[in-house]
Amino acid sequence: MTVPLVAHLTDFVDELRRRGIEVGPSGLIDAASAVAVLDLLDREQLREGLATTLLSDSAHRGVFDRVFDLWFPIALGKRTVTTDLPRTEDGEVDIDGVREMLAQLLADDSAEGDGRLGEAVAMIVDALGRYESTRGEAFSAYQALSAVSPQTLIAAIAAAMAGGPGDAGERPGTDPLHRAAARAKAADLRAAIESETQRRMADRNGRDRVGEYAVPPLPENINFLSAGAREQLEIRRTIAPLARLLAAKLEIRRRRAHRGAVDVRKTLRASMSTGGVPIELSHRKPRPGRPELTIICDVSGSVAGFSQFTLRLVYALRQQFSKVRVFAFVDTVDEVTDFFDPSSGAENDFGAAMHEMISTARISTRDGHSDYGHMLSGFVAEYGETLTHRGALLILGDARNNFHDTALGALRELVERARHAYWLNPEAQAHWGTGDSAADVYAEAIDMFECRNATQLGRVIADLLHDRTSHRQ
Repeated sequence: MTVPLVAHLTDFVDELRRRGIEVGPSGLIDAASAVAVLDLLDREQLREGLATTLLSDSAHRGVFDRVFDLWFPIALGKRTVTTDLPRTEDGEVDIDGVREMLAQLLADDSAEGDGRLGEAVAMIVDALGRYESTRGEAFSAYQALSAVSPQTLIAAIAAAMAGGPGDAGERPGTDPLHRAAARAKAADLRAAIESETQRRMADRNGRDRVGEYAVPPLPENINFLSAGAREQLEIRRTIAPLARLLAAKLEIRRRRAHRGAVDVRKTLRASMSTGGVPIELSHRKPRPGRPELTIICDVSGSVAGFSQFTLRLVYALRQQFSKVRVFAFVDTVDEVTDFFDPSSGAENDFGAAMHEMISTARISTRDGHSDYGHMLSGFVAEYGETLTHRGALLILGDARNNFHDTALGALRELVERARHAYWLNPEAQAHWGTGDSAADVYAEAIDMFECRNATQLGRVIADLLHDRTSHRQ
């Protein structure tokens, strides 16, 4: 490789690291070795080669592709095309004609390989996504996508894939396989338009500036409270591997601590037979059993998403506890453990279990707004005796109390009863105590941690498990 290419590759890897993708020195060396033998004129081959050598987590592929498109663009400036979009008699873009053309191209597997689909996308962004801003010419993916509406093309794509009338007089393209393939093609079209728009804006404003808003965060860094439906799905996929990692780490700690701490007195007594030289160390017996875990989670509004992700993680780690009991509330607390019973199949459809719990449990009996004070007082009165010195208490919520009484005394009583007590808050710590937040008040009585994304959640849960293991030794 030439020196400029080496430097460009190094800068590309540095950008991936800045985005949170871990790439070690060996990964960079492997990528350089791959580039040396790859066909640099084949952009997709280069993309796959770098992804293979630099990525260790498939969940990071979306971020990798966005960064790759910025650092290895398909072209600079306006792309050269050999055709034009369908036009009306007065020279305006024929939207219906464009959508029909796209359906035919997307149904043809060869259209992407021979460049026809790429040319169509470039023309669409140039003709339908362009607008005049205060700084001159600019391009909008939203504007282009609104015009072609990929989701409404699914039926037309499926029909084009079918290539003729359906069986027994059925409409073409109604076959589930054709529909599924058409949905994937429509999603690919959306991604291609977004990528082309990003490329044109990078030409205009520079890749660093465009990268600030065009490159999404890693799934594990997506904010729980602002995640959309698609982002929530990505977060959900990170929970299982995160749980496996935490469980593996805890198992290693357990093996190391299997014999318990060194019993100094017993060791010295045994050394008397060897002239005071301790040949073998004696260990205390480790404390048997696993502690109980009690979870109290706020399931109101957008906080419900955070509670669901945390419950997924905790339930994936439930083998680390002798018993897990779950309580939920909006303004009134109720036990909902049975909704997440593994024997009921809740693990396979956790979202359905959450929906059923919210719909049927006695968690909202007042005005339907979060009331932490009423919840805490009610928990002490009805379930306070369930907490013991062997148990750990985990509270999930943003502590937005709608200016109700905090019942701080009730929280202090719960903390005193439990062996360990922690509060996970999905809001940034800078917002604690602002508006109707009582987080700063509750933080006086309980250890409160900021948990805005899966990365922070995993780190906090790992620390809590480590703390629990340390106290057991």
